[in-house]
Amino acid sequence: MANRLTLARWFLLPLIPVLLALVACSGGSPTEAAPVLKISGIPDQDATLLARRFQQFADYMSQELGVPVEYIPSASYAAVVTAFTRGDLHLAFFGGFTGVQARLQNPGARAIVQRETDAQFHSKFIARAGRPLESLEDLKEQAPDLTITFGSESSTSGHLMPRYFMTQAGIDPDADFRSEPNFSSSHDLTWQLVEGGSFDVGVLSEEVWDRAVREGRVDTTRAREFYTTPAYLDYNWTARPDLDQIYGPGFTDRTRDALLKLNMQEHGEILELFATEKFIETNNDNYAALEQVGRSLGLIQ
Repeated sequence: MANRLTLARWFLLPLIPVLLALVACSGGSPTEAAPVLKISGIPDQDATLLARRFQQFADYMSQELGVPVEYIPSASYAAVVTAFTRGDLHLAFFGGFTGVQARLQNPGARAIVQRETDAQFHSKFIARAGRPLESLEDLKEQAPDLTITFGSESSTSGHLMPRYFMTQAGIDPDADFRSEPNFSSSHDLTWQLVEGGSFDVGVLSEEVWDRAVREGRVDTTRAREFYTTPAYLDYNWTARPDLDQIYGPGFTDRTRDALLKLNMQEHGEILELFATEKFIETNNDNYAALEQVGRSLGLIQ
């Protein structure tokens, strides 16, 4: 019996690496040979929250796609677009406007999914205590005595769409206020600047404002909302045009399907970090109106 076991071990040991490689290549877990799928998103809020969000998301996508997935933090909205264009990122969670910019610079790039909430997104106008503002009409009338901060210059909900609705109401953000507009760089910093009294008015993502109020992080006696914009489309996951070339035919569709598969029962924590209950399919054509707004405001040449 001992001789038989020794013979079996001698025969099987050389085959173990081959068997392990075959199991790994069958899908469901990443292999060392597969290129790393690099993902990122615009730095629109607290970096700690973003790190938790994207690391859990990266772990999920790695298991679903069978390739290693790495989250690459970014310092600015523009840096994400640049990295995507250079090929340093394969998949990015863009805002509506940055997604348009990225796809214009990368023909063939595809917006594949958006959050359910992104089909009906809004911006919030907030004011610091003591400012009697209740509408854009009030803002227009009082603008010469007020200061305002946007978020990032490339932000859809923190700049592009609020600027558009202000111009529709007859307000020139660059000329009508007491000083030129400030750009805070993130939604969280926008409400903090208004709450702290550095600016009279701020505009930011409905999602970020509502979360901060719900979690008790905003002192609503010092900063309050006074206007919600009409709805528009916003964030989306956009895939580079060469994903199928790098990872094999159909990989972009597999990526889309993995995103659509996320559900509250199995992946509630990931979805909560993205402030949604599910992702839904989208496409480039859905963002044509945002491109037109960007061109009309001179933000796209």
